[in-house]
Amino acid sequence: MTPLTVFPVAELPAMWLRDNCPCTDCRDPRSGQKLFQIGALPAGLRVETATDATDVTGPAGEPAIEVVWAPDGHRSAYPVSWLTAHRPGGTSYGDRRTEDGKELWKARDLSGRLPEADWDAYIAEPGLRARLLESVLRLGFMLLHKVPERDEQVLAVAETFGFVRETNYGKLFDVRVEPDPNNLAFTSVAITPHTDNPYRDPVPTIQLLHCLVNDAEGGDSGLVDGFAAAALLRREDPEAFAVLSRTPVPFVFRDAGTELRADRPLIGTDGLGRVREVRFNNRSISALRLPAAELDAFYAAYRTFAELLLRPELQLNFRLSPGDCLVFDNSRLLHARTAFAQDGARHLQGCYADLDGLASSLAVLRRADTVEPLAELFAGAGSAEYLGEAVSMAEHMLQAGARAEAAGAPPHLVAAALLHDVGHFAGEVTGQDLMDGTDNRHSHTGADLLARWFGPEVTEPVRLHVAAKRYLCAVEPEYYDRLSEASKHTLAVQGGPMTPEQAAVFAALPGAADAVAVRRWDEAAKDPEAFTPAFEHFVPLLTALMRG
Repeated sequence: MTPLTVFPVAELPAMWLRDNCPCTDCRDPRSGQKLFQIGALPAGLRVETATDATDVTGPAGEPAIEVVWAPDGHRSAYPVSWLTAHRPGGTSYGDRRTEDGKELWKARDLSGRLPEADWDAYIAEPGLRARLLESVLRLGFMLLHKVPERDEQVLAVAETFGFVRETNYGKLFDVRVEPDPNNLAFTSVAITPHTDNPYRDPVPTIQLLHCLVNDAEGGDSGLVDGFAAAALLRREDPEAFAVLSRTPVPFVFRDAGTELRADRPLIGTDGLGRVREVRFNNRSISALRLPAAELDAFYAAYRTFAELLLRPELQLNFRLSPGDCLVFDNSRLLHARTAFAQDGARHLQGCYADLDGLASSLAVLRRADTVEPLAELFAGAGSAEYLGEAVSMAEHMLQAGARAEAAGAPPHLVAAALLHDVGHFAGEVTGQDLMDGTDNRHSHTGADLLARWFGPEVTEPVRLHVAAKRYLCAVEPEYYDRLSEASKHTLAVQGGPMTPEQAAVFAALPGAADAVAVRRWDEAAKDPEAFTPAFEHFVPLLTALMRG
C-alpha cells in the first residue's frame, strides 16, 4: 500500500500543506520555527508532482512523500507518519485545554484509580512522573504522599514540573487560622466548591496544597470537576449554560495593599463552544451592572449551577494527611473543605504554578521514553489466560491489532486495538476479579496507563471500548448473540446494555466511533488458530505515535 493511495496529495488544501513544509529552508532545524511569513508564499500554489514513498525518505529515514510545487519549484518531503496524524478531517481533539481534551468525571468514576503516588517514587521514576503529570492535564489533579513535611517543600514540588507563580500572597501562602485574615481561606469556616483567584488576569492555572499538620476535627477536602458540571448543566438546562457562558462577571479582590479585578464568565468557552475554563467563587463576585431582565436571568442560571455543584455524586471527598500534596488544575477543578474546630491544628502550605510549564515538562519527559515497558507487559503478564477465552491476553490483543491493520485502519486505531486490554495488567482489581463479579474498570485503567505515551486519539477508544460493547448491545441486538460466553458474563458485570438515553450520550462523545471500531476487532480477536504477529511488528507504528 503506497502513501499516495492513502493520501491523494493533490487533493489536500495546498496552502495548508505548503505552510507545513518541514524542509530546512522553511523551518529552523533547531527550534522547528517557521522561517517565512504566510504572505511570502506564492499565489496560485498547486502540487506539480508527488513522488511515492518507495523512492523518498524523510529526515529520520522513514517513508515520505516528496511534493514539487508550482509555480516556484519548491520541494517538500512529508513523512507518512505526519500525514497520517494530521490528515484534514481526521480524528482531532484540538486544544487539550478544552473539555474535548479531558476525561470528565464524577466521584464514582475514580474509584480504585486515583492518580496518586509516593514522593520518592515520583522523583525517582520518570515514567511514573509522566503518568501523574498527564493526569493533571486529563483528570485535573494528582495526589502525592509522603512528601517531606518541612517548611516551603511545596515550592520544591512545583519546581518538579514548572515555575512558581508569585502573587500578592507571596511565593507561597499558609492555609491556617490567622488572627486578622484577609481571606476566608485563613479561617476555620467551611468553604464551598470554588476556584481560586478568579479576580486575576490571567488566573493561576495550577494550585498546590501541601499538608503539614491536620489534627483538627473536620477540615476534610473535596474536589468537583467543573468541566463535568458545566457539561451536565448544558444538557439539563441549555439556556442557563448559555447565560453563564456569555455574561461577564466582575470578580474583585481588595485589601490594604491590593486591588484586583477580572471580568470573565463563570463558564468560559472557546470559539467552538467547548468549555475551556470555570471561574466560580461566590466570595469574590462584585455587583453586576446589567438590565433588570438580564440580572434575573443571570441569577437564575447562577443559582442553578451553584446547586448542581453541590450534588453529592459530583464531589470527590478525602482527608489530607501530613505529607500529602494535592496538585490540581485551578481553571477546571473546584476545591472545598469542611469546617474544622479551632482548638485543633490544621496547617497547609500552598503555591501557584501554570499548566503550560507542566505540559512542557511532560513533553520533555516523553522525548526520552520508549515503549519497552509495553513490550514487557505483553511478554510477561500478557502470557496469562484471557478470562475464559481460548487465547492468552497477549494473543488476543495482538490479533485485535492485526485485524485493525488488515482492515486498513489508521495507525492510531491499530494502536488502540492492539493495546485495548492493557488495563487488565495495571489495576488493583484484576481480570479474575472481573470474572468473579467485580468490575475492574480496565478500560479506564488501561487508558490511564497509555496516556504516558499516547494522546487521546489512542487512549480514548481504549477508555470507551467497554462502553462501546454496552452501546452495541443496545443499538444492535444481534451483536449480543455474537459475544462469547465470557464476554456476555463480563457485560453483565460492567452494567449490561445501555439505556436509550445512555446510548445517545455515548454516541455524541468525540471518540465513540473509534471505540466502536476497536470493539468489533476486540470481539473478533479470540481465534486460537488465527495468525498472531509478534509485538515487535507494531513497535515502529507505536513509536511514530508517541507524543514528544
